[in-house]
Amino acid sequence: MAEIIQRDGAWAFDGGTIRITPGRHRSVPLFRQTYGEIAVPLEAVSGVVYEPERRRGRLRLRLREGADPLLQATGGRLPDAADPYRLDVDADRAGVAEYVAEEIRHALLLDEIPREPAGAYLLPGPPVPVSVRSSDGTVSFDGGQVRIDWADTSDRVKRATGPRMIGIGDLVQVEWLPNSGHEDGFLRFVTRETVFSKLPPERDPYTLDLWGSARRDLLTALVAAAVTARLPHPSSRAGAEYADRPPPLAAVASQADHHDVLLRRLRELGELHRDGVLTDEEFTRTKAAVLRGF
Repeated sequence: MAEIIQRDGAWAFDGGTIRITPGRHRSVPLFRQTYGEIAVPLEAVSGVVYEPERRRGRLRLRLREGADPLLQATGGRLPDAADPYRLDVDADRAGVAEYVAEEIRHALLLDEIPREPAGAYLLPGPPVPVSVRSSDGTVSFDGGQVRIDWADTSDRVKRATGPRMIGIGDLVQVEWLPNSGHEDGFLRFVTRETVFSKLPPERDPYTLDLWGSARRDLLTALVAAAVTARLPHPSSRAGAEYADRPPPLAAVASQADHHDVLLRRLRELGELHRDGVLTDEEFTRTKAAVLRGF
């Protein structure tokens, strides 16, 4: 057993699995504490490095492309401090960190773990059900359905549509961009009907606009990862074995489908306008955004 325990967390390697446990100190980011312990199978690892620095170094685990739904969903956009596969190491524990890294590297060589992209997810992603309250509303996922309940501060168009329920079978993919604190982020659920629609996040009823607490909004990545883990793996989207699952993005809808979706969205806006939910200005602005998106 190769193990290192720090204030930032702990890594333990038993020859087949790296068990990563976040620390409980207040300096450990909320995202890592909420995600909790992760068991990384050796076959999901492509490499490990120890980066020494004068006062504190860090261990970094590199995973194979396509092995982890969290990394797939976030596209490498998680802030460095929130990366669950890194560990801050005090300078006086550098020798232990080097030993742990060397043991993992040695096992990778002995087991001849390939470095090419994985053909399936090798980690399960966050457990479900998972629910996160963000600046734009609360998003929940129970393994089969996504539910979005809008906040009082959400755009009127979103609140007028009521809670949004999306079945996993209707989803094509999830798009996530973090709220950096300087620029807004979003969590967008792309369905068969909304593939060609690119409404601004603040007006899209399938998108959470992330503009509040960057620390809390970051937790929406857990929902993005949990949903991604239950969608077809990127490597298999072109395969016939997933013929009954959502097709690739480029082949989701024909031109006729595209036209039908546009008409349906315009009808919905028209009804909201007639009912007095949207003002003339809001209706005109949102209608223009819909047309631009299509």
